[in-house]
Amino acid sequence: MVLKAFFPTCCASADSGLLVGRWVPEQSSAVVLAVVHFPFIPIQVKELLAQVQQASRVGVAVLGTWCHRRQESEESLGHFLEGLGAIFSHEPWLQLCRERGSKFWSCKATHRQVPASLGAPGQDQVMLIFYDQRKVLLSQLHPPAALPDHQAGDATASAGGLAAVFDTVARSEVLFRSDQFDEGPVRLSHWQSEGVEASILVELAKQASGPICLLLACLLSLISAASTSRVFKLWPLSFIWSKLSTCEQLRHRLGQLTLIFSTQKAENPAQLMRKANMLVSVFLDVALGLALLSWLHGKDRIGQLADALVPVADHVAEELQHLLQWLMGAPAGLKMNRALDQVLGRFFLYHIHLWISYIHLMSPFIERILWHLGLSACLGLTVALSILSDIIALLTFHIYCFYVYGARLYCMKICGLSSLWRLFRGKKWNVLRQRVDSCSYDLDQLFIGTLLFTILVFLLPTTALYYLVFTLLRLLVVTVQGLIHLLVDLVNSLPLYSLGLRLCRPYRLAAGVKFRVLEHEAGRPLRLLMQGALLGP
Repeated sequence: MVLKAFFPTCCASADSGLLVGRWVPEQSSAVVLAVVHFPFIPIQVKELLAQVQQASRVGVAVLGTWCHRRQESEESLGHFLEGLGAIFSHEPWLQLCRERGSKFWSCKATHRQVPASLGAPGQDQVMLIFYDQRKVLLSQLHPPAALPDHQAGDATASAGGLAAVFDTVARSEVLFRSDQFDEGPVRLSHWQSEGVEASILVELAKQASGPICLLLACLLSLISAASTSRVFKLWPLSFIWSKLSTCEQLRHRLGQLTLIFSTQKAENPAQLMRKANMLVSVFLDVALGLALLSWLHGKDRIGQLADALVPVADHVAEELQHLLQWLMGAPAGLKMNRALDQVLGRFFLYHIHLWISYIHLMSPFIERILWHLGLSACLGLTVALSILSDIIALLTFHIYCFYVYGARLYCMKICGLSSLWRLFRGKKWNVLRQRVDSCSYDLDQLFIGTLLFTILVFLLPTTALYYLVFTLLRLLVVTVQGLIHLLVDLVNSLPLYSLGLRLCRPYRLAAGVKFRVLEHEAGRPLRLLMQGALLGP
Protein backbone atom coordinates (compact mmCIF):
# COMPACT_ATOMS: atom_id res chain seq x y z
CA MET A 1 0.00 0.00 0.00
CA VAL A 2 1.18 3.52 -0.81
CA LEU A 3 0.93 6.11 1.97
CA LYS A 4 0.88 9.84 1.29
CA ALA A 5 2.82 12.01 3.73
CA PHE A 6 2.19 15.77 3.49
CA PHE A 7 5.29 17.46 4.88
CA PRO A 8 5.66 21.26 5.41
CA THR A 9 8.54 22.85 3.54
CA CYS A 10 9.39 25.03 6.56
CA CYS A 11 10.39 21.91 8.50
CA ALA A 12 12.79 20.58 5.85
CA SER A 13 15.75 22.21 7.61
CA ALA A 14 14.49 21.68 11.17
CA ASP A 15 16.38 19.69 13.77
CA SER A 16 15.52 16.08 14.50
CA GLY A 17 12.47 15.29 16.57
CA LEU A 18 8.92 13.96 16.48
CA LEU A 19 6.41 14.41 13.66
CA VAL A 20 3.15 15.88 14.93
CA GLY A 21 0.09 15.88 12.71
CA ARG A 22 -3.14 14.15 11.76
CA TRP A 23 -3.70 10.74 10.25
CA VAL A 24 -6.50 10.47 7.64
CA PRO A 25 -7.32 6.74 7.44
CA GLU A 26 -9.83 7.08 4.57
CA GLN A 27 -7.07 8.37 2.29
CA SER A 28 -4.09 6.63 3.91
CA SER A 29 -2.57 10.08 4.33
CA ALA A 30 -0.52 11.68 7.07
CA VAL A 31 -0.63 15.48 7.39
CA VAL A 32 2.48 16.67 9.26
CA LEU A 33 1.86 19.96 11.07
CA ALA A 34 5.01 20.49 13.17
CA VAL A 35 8.19 18.91 14.48
CA VAL A 36 8.81 18.57 18.23
CA HIS A 37 12.50 19.04 19.09
CA PHE A 38 14.68 17.66 21.84
CA PRO A 39 14.78 17.86 24.76
CA PHE A 40 11.19 17.07 25.69
CA ILE A 41 9.23 15.06 28.22
CA PRO A 42 6.72 12.65 26.64
CA ILE A 43 3.97 13.52 29.12
CA GLN A 44 4.31 17.22 28.29
CA VAL A 45 4.04 16.47 24.57
CA LYS A 46 0.88 14.46 25.18
CA GLU A 47 -0.61 17.27 27.27
CA LEU A 48 0.13 19.78 24.48
CA LEU A 49 -1.53 17.54 21.90
CA ALA A 50 -4.56 17.10 24.15
CA GLN A 51 -4.91 20.88 24.45
CA VAL A 52 -4.66 21.29 20.69
CA GLN A 53 -7.27 18.57 20.14
CA GLN A 54 -9.67 20.22 22.55
CA ALA A 55 -9.27 23.66 20.98
CA SER A 56 -9.22 22.70 17.30
CA ARG A 57 -11.31 19.49 17.26
CA VAL A 58 -8.57 17.88 15.16
CA GLY A 59 -7.17 14.48 15.99
CA VAL A 60 -3.55 15.60 16.39
CA ALA A 61 -1.08 12.88 17.36
CA VAL A 62 2.58 11.89 17.08
CA LEU A 63 2.87 10.27 13.65
CA GLY A 64 6.53 9.26 13.71
CA THR A 65 10.07 10.58 13.84
CA TRP A 66 12.07 13.10 11.84
CA CYS A 67 15.82 12.71 11.52
CA HIS A 68 17.96 15.46 10.01
CA ARG A 69 21.55 14.24 9.87
CA ARG A 70 23.78 17.29 9.77
CA GLN A 71 26.89 15.90 11.48
CA GLU A 72 28.46 12.48 11.86
CA SER A 73 27.78 12.54 15.63
CA GLU A 74 24.07 12.59 14.90
CA GLU A 75 24.07 9.29 13.04
CA SER A 76 23.43 7.43 16.29
CA LEU A 77 20.37 9.59 16.86
CA GLY A 78 18.39 7.50 14.40
CA HIS A 79 18.54 4.45 16.67
CA PHE A 80 17.22 6.54 19.56
CA LEU A 81 14.35 7.88 17.45
CA GLU A 82 13.32 4.38 16.45
CA GLY A 83 12.72 3.53 20.11
CA LEU A 84 10.23 6.38 20.56
CA GLY A 85 7.59 4.33 18.76
CA ALA A 86 7.08 2.36 21.94
CA ILE A 87 6.16 5.54 23.88
CA PHE A 88 4.05 7.24 21.19
CA SER A 89 2.26 4.31 19.63
CA HIS A 90 0.72 5.06 16.25
CA GLU A 91 -0.14 2.89 13.28
CA PRO A 92 1.57 3.29 10.90
CA TRP A 93 4.76 4.75 12.36
CA LEU A 94 6.50 7.13 9.96
CA GLN A 95 10.26 7.49 9.81
CA LEU A 96 11.47 10.41 7.69
CA CYS A 97 15.16 11.07 7.35
CA ARG A 98 17.19 13.57 5.38
CA GLU A 99 20.66 12.35 4.49
CA ARG A 100 23.67 14.42 5.55
CA GLY A 101 25.14 16.46 2.69
CA SER A 102 22.69 15.04 0.17
CA LYS A 103 19.36 16.00 -1.35
CA PHE A 104 17.98 12.49 -1.02
CA TRP A 105 15.39 11.54 1.57
CA SER A 106 14.44 8.22 3.09
CA CYS A 107 10.84 7.50 4.10
CA LYS A 108 9.49 4.43 5.83
CA ALA A 109 6.12 3.50 7.29
CA THR A 110 6.15 0.49 9.63
CA HIS A 111 3.31 -1.44 11.22
CA ARG A 112 4.35 -2.75 14.62
CA GLN A 113 1.10 -4.55 15.43
CA VAL A 114 1.00 -6.75 12.31
CA PRO A 115 1.92 -10.33 13.22
CA ALA A 116 4.74 -11.74 11.18
CA SER A 117 2.98 -15.15 10.97
CA LEU A 118 0.30 -13.66 8.73
CA GLY A 119 2.84 -12.94 6.07
CA ALA A 120 1.72 -9.31 5.68
CA PRO A 121 4.38 -6.76 4.83
CA GLY A 122 5.70 -4.80 7.75
CA GLN A 123 6.47 -1.65 5.68
CA ASP A 124 4.53 0.45 3.18
CA GLN A 125 5.73 2.65 0.39
CA VAL A 126 5.58 6.37 1.17
CA MET A 127 4.88 9.22 -1.26
CA LEU A 128 6.30 12.46 0.17
CA ILE A 129 4.33 15.59 -0.72
CA PHE A 130 5.72 18.99 0.32
CA TYR A 131 3.39 21.91 0.99
CA ASP A 132 3.75 25.50 2.19
CA GLN A 133 1.83 25.85 5.46
CA ARG A 134 1.38 29.61 5.19
CA LYS A 135 0.02 29.45 1.65
CA VAL A 136 -2.23 26.51 2.47
CA LEU A 137 -3.59 28.35 5.50
CA LEU A 138 -4.26 31.57 3.57
CA SER A 139 -5.55 29.98 0.35
CA GLN A 140 -9.05 29.53 1.86
CA LEU A 141 -9.54 26.13 0.19
CA HIS A 142 -11.04 24.55 3.28
CA PRO A 143 -14.78 25.41 3.41
CA PRO A 144 -16.84 22.74 5.19
CA ALA A 145 -19.05 22.39 2.12
CA ALA A 146 -15.98 21.41 0.09
CA LEU A 147 -15.62 18.15 2.03
CA PRO A 148 -17.44 15.71 -0.26
CA ASP A 149 -19.04 12.39 0.50
CA HIS A 150 -16.43 9.65 0.59
CA GLN A 151 -18.90 7.15 -0.90
CA ALA A 152 -19.11 8.93 -4.25
CA GLY A 153 -16.21 7.18 -5.95
CA ASP A 154 -12.46 7.36 -6.27
CA ALA A 155 -12.30 10.84 -7.78
CA THR A 156 -14.50 12.29 -5.09
CA ALA A 157 -12.51 10.55 -2.41
CA SER A 158 -9.28 12.01 -3.79
CA ALA A 159 -10.75 15.52 -3.69
CA GLY A 160 -11.95 14.85 -0.19
CA GLY A 161 -8.40 13.92 0.86
CA LEU A 162 -7.01 17.22 -0.38
CA ALA A 163 -9.86 19.08 1.29
CA ALA A 164 -9.03 17.24 4.50
CA VAL A 165 -5.43 18.44 4.25
CA PHE A 166 -6.48 22.07 3.91
CA ASP A 167 -9.08 21.70 6.64
CA THR A 168 -6.52 20.15 9.01
CA VAL A 169 -4.01 22.98 8.53
CA ALA A 170 -6.71 25.65 8.84
CA ARG A 171 -8.15 24.27 12.08
CA SER A 172 -4.73 23.77 13.69
CA GLU A 173 -3.92 27.47 14.15
CA VAL A 174 -3.68 26.89 17.91
CA LEU A 175 -0.60 24.78 17.31
CA PHE A 176 1.03 27.57 15.27
CA ARG A 177 0.73 30.24 17.98
CA SER A 178 3.88 29.13 19.81
CA ASP A 179 7.28 30.26 18.56
CA GLN A 180 10.91 30.05 19.66
CA PHE A 181 10.46 32.98 22.04
CA ASP A 182 7.86 31.17 24.15
CA GLU A 183 9.00 29.69 27.44
CA GLY A 184 6.88 26.58 27.13
CA PRO A 185 8.20 23.09 27.86
CA VAL A 186 7.86 21.94 24.24
CA ARG A 187 9.76 23.49 21.34
CA LEU A 188 8.14 23.20 17.91
CA SER A 189 9.07 23.94 14.30
CA HIS A 190 6.32 25.21 11.99
CA TRP A 191 5.72 28.17 9.69
CA GLN A 192 5.58 30.64 12.59
CA SER A 193 8.28 29.09 14.76
CA GLU A 194 10.68 31.94 13.98
CA GLY A 195 8.14 34.46 15.26
CA VAL A 196 4.37 34.84 15.17
CA GLU A 197 3.24 37.25 12.45
CA ALA A 198 1.62 40.17 14.24
CA SER A 199 1.49 43.94 14.25
CA ILE A 200 0.64 46.35 17.03
CA LEU A 201 -1.28 48.57 14.63
CA VAL A 202 -3.24 45.61 13.29
CA GLU A 203 -4.11 44.42 16.79
CA LEU A 204 -5.20 47.92 17.83
CA ALA A 205 -7.30 48.20 14.68
CA LYS A 206 -8.96 44.87 15.46
CA GLN A 207 -9.76 45.98 18.99
CA ALA A 208 -11.18 49.33 17.86
CA SER A 209 -13.03 48.03 14.80
CA GLY A 210 -15.84 46.49 16.85
CA PRO A 211 -17.11 49.64 18.62
CA ILE A 212 -16.49 51.81 15.55
CA CYS A 213 -18.41 49.47 13.27
CA LEU A 214 -21.28 49.28 15.78
CA LEU A 215 -21.48 53.07 16.02
CA LEU A 216 -21.33 53.59 12.25
CA ALA A 217 -23.86 50.81 11.66
CA CYS A 218 -26.34 52.55 13.98
CA LEU A 219 -25.73 55.89 12.25
CA LEU A 220 -26.16 54.36 8.79
CA SER A 221 -29.36 52.59 9.88
CA LEU A 222 -30.78 55.96 10.98
CA ILE A 223 -29.85 57.53 7.63
CA SER A 224 -31.38 54.58 5.77
CA ALA A 225 -34.58 54.84 7.80
CA ALA A 226 -34.77 58.58 7.10
CA SER A 227 -34.27 58.03 3.36
CA THR A 228 -37.16 55.55 3.24
CA SER A 229 -39.60 57.78 5.11
CA ARG A 230 -42.89 58.89 3.60
CA VAL A 231 -41.64 62.41 2.99
CA PHE A 232 -39.38 61.20 0.17
CA LYS A 233 -42.26 59.23 -1.36
CA LEU A 234 -44.29 62.33 -2.21
CA TRP A 235 -44.56 63.16 -5.89
CA PRO A 236 -41.90 65.84 -6.45
CA LEU A 237 -39.29 64.26 -4.19
CA SER A 238 -39.91 60.72 -5.42
CA PHE A 239 -39.60 61.88 -9.05
CA ILE A 240 -36.32 63.70 -8.34
CA TRP A 241 -34.99 60.77 -6.27
CA SER A 242 -35.62 58.37 -9.17
CA LYS A 243 -34.27 60.58 -11.99
CA LEU A 244 -31.08 62.13 -10.62
CA SER A 245 -27.86 60.11 -10.93
CA THR A 246 -26.55 61.72 -7.73
CA CYS A 247 -29.40 60.28 -5.67
CA GLU A 248 -28.83 56.85 -7.17
CA GLN A 249 -25.11 56.98 -6.39
CA LEU A 250 -25.78 58.13 -2.83
CA ARG A 251 -28.18 55.22 -2.40
CA HIS A 252 -25.52 52.85 -3.72
CA ARG A 253 -22.88 54.37 -1.44
CA LEU A 254 -25.19 53.98 1.56
CA GLY A 255 -25.59 50.29 0.74
CA GLN A 256 -21.82 49.88 0.42
CA LEU A 257 -21.12 51.51 3.78
CA THR A 258 -23.89 49.47 5.45
CA LEU A 259 -22.30 46.24 4.21
CA ILE A 260 -18.76 47.32 5.10
CA PHE A 261 -19.54 48.41 8.66
CA SER A 262 -21.96 45.59 9.35
CA THR A 263 -21.28 43.83 12.63
CA GLN A 264 -22.28 40.50 11.10
CA LYS A 265 -19.26 38.32 10.41
CA ALA A 266 -18.68 37.05 6.87
CA GLU A 267 -19.94 33.48 6.50
CA ASN A 268 -17.48 32.37 3.80
CA PRO A 269 -14.34 33.63 2.03
CA ALA A 270 -16.40 34.91 -0.92
CA GLN A 271 -18.31 37.34 1.30
CA LEU A 272 -15.09 38.42 3.00
CA MET A 273 -13.49 39.06 -0.40
CA ARG A 274 -16.54 41.06 -1.47
CA LYS A 275 -16.36 43.27 1.63
CA ALA A 276 -12.63 43.78 1.16
CA ASN A 277 -13.09 44.74 -2.51
CA MET A 278 -15.85 47.14 -1.55
CA LEU A 279 -13.76 48.70 1.23
CA VAL A 280 -10.76 49.28 -1.06
CA SER A 281 -13.07 50.64 -3.77
CA VAL A 282 -14.59 53.16 -1.33
CA PHE A 283 -11.16 54.22 -0.08
CA LEU A 284 -9.91 54.74 -3.64
CA ASP A 285 -13.08 56.63 -4.56
CA VAL A 286 -12.76 58.97 -1.57
CA ALA A 287 -9.03 59.50 -2.23
CA LEU A 288 -9.69 60.44 -5.85
CA GLY A 289 -12.54 62.71 -4.73
CA LEU A 290 -10.28 64.52 -2.26
CA ALA A 291 -7.65 64.94 -4.98
CA LEU A 292 -10.29 66.44 -7.27
CA LEU A 293 -11.49 68.71 -4.46
CA SER A 294 -7.98 70.03 -3.83
CA TRP A 295 -7.50 70.60 -7.57
CA LEU A 296 -10.78 72.52 -7.89
CA HIS A 297 -10.11 74.80 -4.92
CA GLY A 298 -6.53 75.49 -5.97
CA LYS A 299 -5.68 78.54 -8.10
CA ASP A 300 -9.35 79.62 -8.23
CA ARG A 301 -10.28 76.98 -10.81
CA ILE A 302 -13.94 77.06 -9.75
CA GLY A 303 -14.10 80.76 -10.68
CA GLN A 304 -12.49 79.98 -14.02
CA LEU A 305 -15.05 77.25 -14.69
CA ALA A 306 -17.91 79.58 -13.74
CA ASP A 307 -16.58 82.31 -16.05
CA ALA A 308 -16.24 79.83 -18.94
CA LEU A 309 -19.67 78.24 -18.48
CA VAL A 310 -21.78 81.16 -19.79
CA PRO A 311 -19.68 81.70 -22.97
CA VAL A 312 -19.84 77.98 -23.69
CA ALA A 313 -23.62 78.00 -23.26
CA ASP A 314 -23.87 81.02 -25.60
CA HIS A 315 -21.70 79.25 -28.17
CA VAL A 316 -23.84 76.10 -28.03
CA ALA A 317 -27.01 78.18 -28.38
CA GLU A 318 -25.54 80.03 -31.35
CA GLU A 319 -24.65 76.76 -33.07
CA LEU A 320 -28.19 75.45 -32.47
CA GLN A 321 -29.61 78.65 -33.96
CA HIS A 322 -27.43 78.18 -37.07
CA LEU A 323 -28.62 74.58 -37.29
CA LEU A 324 -32.28 75.58 -37.07
CA GLN A 325 -31.81 78.31 -39.66
CA TRP A 326 -30.22 75.71 -41.93
CA LEU A 327 -33.21 73.41 -41.41
CA MET A 328 -35.63 76.28 -42.13
CA GLY A 329 -34.07 76.73 -45.58
CA ALA A 330 -33.31 73.90 -47.99
CA PRO A 331 -31.14 71.47 -46.00
CA ALA A 332 -28.94 69.36 -48.28
CA GLY A 333 -31.04 70.52 -51.25
CA LEU A 334 -34.21 68.85 -49.93
CA LYS A 335 -37.58 70.43 -50.71
CA MET A 336 -39.40 70.85 -47.39
CA ASN A 337 -42.88 72.11 -46.60
CA ARG A 338 -42.15 75.78 -46.04
CA ALA A 339 -45.09 76.58 -43.77
CA LEU A 340 -44.46 73.68 -41.38
CA ASP A 341 -40.72 74.27 -41.57
CA GLN A 342 -41.08 77.89 -40.52
CA VAL A 343 -43.47 77.01 -37.68
CA LEU A 344 -41.21 74.34 -36.25
CA GLY A 345 -38.07 76.43 -36.68
CA ARG A 346 -39.51 79.48 -34.92
CA PHE A 347 -40.91 77.26 -32.16
CA PHE A 348 -37.50 75.78 -31.40
CA LEU A 349 -35.74 79.16 -31.75
CA TYR A 350 -38.05 80.56 -29.11
CA HIS A 351 -37.09 77.73 -26.76
CA ILE A 352 -33.42 78.49 -27.30
CA HIS A 353 -34.07 82.15 -26.51
CA LEU A 354 -35.80 81.19 -23.26
CA TRP A 355 -32.95 78.90 -22.32
CA ILE A 356 -30.26 81.52 -22.90
CA SER A 357 -32.25 84.03 -20.87
CA TYR A 358 -32.42 81.53 -18.02
CA ILE A 359 -28.65 80.91 -18.15
CA HIS A 360 -27.87 84.63 -18.05
CA LEU A 361 -30.31 85.07 -15.18
CA MET A 362 -28.45 82.39 -13.18
CA SER A 363 -24.95 83.59 -14.12
CA PRO A 364 -24.35 85.62 -10.89
CA PHE A 365 -24.98 82.51 -8.79
CA ILE A 366 -23.09 79.95 -10.90
CA GLU A 367 -19.77 80.32 -9.08
CA ARG A 368 -21.37 79.86 -5.65
CA ILE A 369 -23.34 76.86 -6.90
CA LEU A 370 -20.21 75.26 -8.33
CA TRP A 371 -18.31 75.94 -5.10
CA HIS A 372 -20.90 74.10 -3.01
CA LEU A 373 -21.18 71.27 -5.54
CA GLY A 374 -17.39 70.90 -5.51
CA LEU A 375 -17.52 70.11 -1.80
CA SER A 376 -19.44 66.93 -2.64
CA ALA A 377 -16.19 65.48 -4.04
CA CYS A 378 -15.20 64.65 -0.46
CA LEU A 379 -17.83 61.89 -0.67
CA GLY A 380 -15.95 60.33 -3.55
CA LEU A 381 -15.12 60.77 -7.19
CA THR A 382 -18.23 58.81 -8.21
CA VAL A 383 -20.50 61.31 -6.43
CA ALA A 384 -18.76 64.18 -8.22
CA LEU A 385 -19.13 62.41 -11.57
CA SER A 386 -22.82 61.75 -10.86
CA ILE A 387 -23.32 65.45 -10.12
CA LEU A 388 -21.51 66.26 -13.39
CA SER A 389 -23.91 63.96 -15.24
CA ASP A 390 -26.89 65.72 -13.66
CA ILE A 391 -25.41 69.14 -14.55
CA ILE A 392 -25.03 68.03 -18.17
CA ALA A 393 -28.65 66.85 -18.13
CA LEU A 394 -29.80 70.23 -16.82
CA LEU A 395 -27.67 72.24 -19.26
CA THR A 396 -28.96 70.19 -22.21
CA PHE A 397 -32.57 70.15 -21.07
CA HIS A 398 -33.60 72.19 -24.12
CA ILE A 399 -32.09 69.54 -26.41
CA TYR A 400 -34.10 66.91 -24.53
CA CYS A 401 -37.25 69.00 -25.06
CA PHE A 402 -36.49 69.30 -28.77
CA TYR A 403 -36.09 65.53 -28.97
CA VAL A 404 -39.36 64.89 -27.13
CA TYR A 405 -41.28 67.34 -29.32
CA GLY A 406 -39.86 65.91 -32.52
CA ALA A 407 -40.37 62.30 -31.41
CA ARG A 408 -43.98 62.92 -30.33
CA LEU A 409 -44.84 64.72 -33.58
CA TYR A 410 -43.18 62.04 -35.69
CA CYS A 411 -44.93 59.27 -33.73
CA MET A 412 -48.34 60.95 -34.17
CA LYS A 413 -47.84 61.18 -37.93
CA ILE A 414 -46.71 57.56 -38.21
CA CYS A 415 -49.73 56.38 -36.20
CA GLY A 416 -52.05 58.55 -38.33
CA LEU A 417 -50.58 57.21 -41.58
CA SER A 418 -50.93 53.61 -40.41
CA SER A 419 -54.58 54.15 -39.45
CA LEU A 420 -55.39 55.85 -42.75
CA TRP A 421 -53.59 53.09 -44.66
CA ARG A 422 -55.90 50.54 -43.04
CA LEU A 423 -58.84 52.73 -44.08
CA PHE A 424 -57.80 52.45 -47.77
CA ARG A 425 -57.76 48.66 -47.46
CA GLY A 426 -61.15 48.51 -45.75
CA LYS A 427 -59.67 47.54 -42.40
CA LYS A 428 -59.73 48.96 -38.91
CA TRP A 429 -58.05 48.25 -35.56
CA ASN A 430 -60.32 46.44 -33.09
CA VAL A 431 -59.38 47.81 -29.68
CA LEU A 432 -61.31 45.21 -27.71
CA ARG A 433 -59.86 42.17 -29.46
CA GLN A 434 -56.47 43.76 -30.23
CA ARG A 435 -56.53 42.79 -33.89
CA VAL A 436 -57.29 44.16 -37.37
CA ASP A 437 -60.85 43.50 -38.61
CA SER A 438 -62.65 44.26 -41.86
CA CYS A 439 -64.85 47.34 -42.02
CA SER A 440 -66.99 49.09 -44.62
CA TYR A 441 -66.62 52.86 -44.99
CA ASP A 442 -68.90 55.32 -46.80
CA LEU A 443 -67.78 57.77 -49.47
CA ASP A 444 -67.32 60.75 -47.14
CA GLN A 445 -65.07 58.78 -44.80
CA LEU A 446 -62.93 57.59 -47.69
CA PHE A 447 -62.65 61.13 -49.10
CA ILE A 448 -61.62 62.66 -45.77
CA GLY A 449 -59.21 59.79 -45.14
CA THR A 450 -57.61 60.26 -48.56
CA LEU A 451 -57.24 63.98 -47.96
CA LEU A 452 -55.65 63.53 -44.53
CA PHE A 453 -53.38 60.75 -45.79
CA THR A 454 -52.09 62.99 -48.58
CA ILE A 455 -51.43 65.88 -46.19
CA LEU A 456 -49.57 63.66 -43.71
CA VAL A 457 -47.48 62.06 -46.45
CA PHE A 458 -46.27 65.43 -47.78
CA LEU A 459 -45.59 66.76 -44.26
CA LEU A 460 -43.76 63.60 -43.15
CA PRO A 461 -40.30 64.48 -44.66
CA THR A 462 -40.16 67.79 -42.80
CA THR A 463 -41.12 66.18 -39.51
CA ALA A 464 -38.77 63.23 -40.06
CA LEU A 465 -35.83 65.57 -40.74
CA TYR A 466 -36.35 67.51 -37.51
CA TYR A 467 -36.80 64.24 -35.62
CA LEU A 468 -33.57 62.83 -37.09
CA VAL A 469 -31.49 65.91 -36.26
CA PHE A 470 -32.72 66.20 -32.67
CA THR A 471 -32.35 62.45 -32.17
CA LEU A 472 -28.68 62.71 -33.15
CA LEU A 473 -28.19 65.61 -30.75
CA ARG A 474 -29.87 63.68 -27.96
CA LEU A 475 -27.76 60.62 -28.78
CA LEU A 476 -24.61 62.74 -28.42
CA VAL A 477 -25.67 63.91 -24.95
CA VAL A 478 -26.64 60.36 -23.90
CA THR A 479 -23.25 59.08 -25.10
CA VAL A 480 -21.40 61.59 -22.91
CA GLN A 481 -23.57 60.70 -19.92
CA GLY A 482 -23.09 57.01 -20.66
CA LEU A 483 -19.31 57.37 -20.57
CA ILE A 484 -19.57 59.13 -17.20
CA HIS A 485 -21.84 56.40 -15.83
CA LEU A 486 -19.46 53.76 -17.19
CA LEU A 487 -16.60 55.37 -15.27
CA VAL A 488 -18.75 55.49 -12.13
CA ASP A 489 -19.66 51.80 -12.47
CA LEU A 490 -16.00 50.95 -13.06
CA VAL A 491 -14.92 52.63 -9.83
CA ASN A 492 -17.81 51.05 -7.92
CA SER A 493 -17.28 47.50 -9.14
CA LEU A 494 -13.54 47.23 -9.80
CA PRO A 495 -12.17 44.41 -7.57
CA LEU A 496 -9.01 46.22 -6.55
CA TYR A 497 -8.34 44.01 -3.53
CA SER A 498 -8.58 40.85 -5.63
CA LEU A 499 -6.32 42.35 -8.29
CA GLY A 500 -3.78 43.27 -5.62
CA LEU A 501 -3.85 39.73 -4.27
CA ARG A 502 -3.46 38.34 -7.78
CA LEU A 503 -0.31 40.41 -8.27
CA CYS A 504 1.24 40.19 -4.78
CA ARG A 505 -0.18 37.02 -3.19
CA PRO A 506 -1.69 34.83 -5.91
CA TYR A 507 -1.97 31.84 -3.59
CA ARG A 508 -4.78 33.66 -1.76
CA LEU A 509 -6.92 33.22 -4.90
CA ALA A 510 -6.07 29.59 -5.57
CA ALA A 511 -8.91 27.63 -7.18
CA GLY A 512 -7.24 24.24 -6.74
CA VAL A 513 -3.88 22.54 -6.43
CA LYS A 514 -1.26 21.21 -8.80
CA PHE A 515 1.73 18.95 -8.16
CA ARG A 516 5.31 19.26 -9.41
CA VAL A 517 7.68 16.29 -9.35
CA LEU A 518 10.83 16.96 -7.31
CA GLU A 519 12.40 13.49 -7.32
CA HIS A 520 11.45 10.29 -9.10
CA GLU A 521 14.22 7.70 -8.98
CA ALA A 522 14.21 3.98 -8.53
CA GLY A 523 14.63 2.91 -4.92
CA ARG A 524 13.78 6.39 -3.65
CA PRO A 525 10.43 7.72 -2.46
CA LEU A 526 8.49 9.86 -4.89
CA ARG A 527 8.69 13.51 -3.82
CA LEU A 528 6.11 16.02 -5.02
CA LEU A 529 5.51 19.73 -4.36
CA MET A 530 1.90 20.85 -3.91
CA GLN A 531 1.18 24.33 -5.26
CA GLY A 532 -1.93 26.44 -5.69
CA ALA A 533 -3.54 26.59 -9.12
CA LEU A 534 -5.09 29.91 -10.18
CA LEU A 535 -8.13 30.45 -12.36
CA GLY A 536 -7.54 31.63 -15.89
CA PRO A 537 -4.32 31.60 -17.93
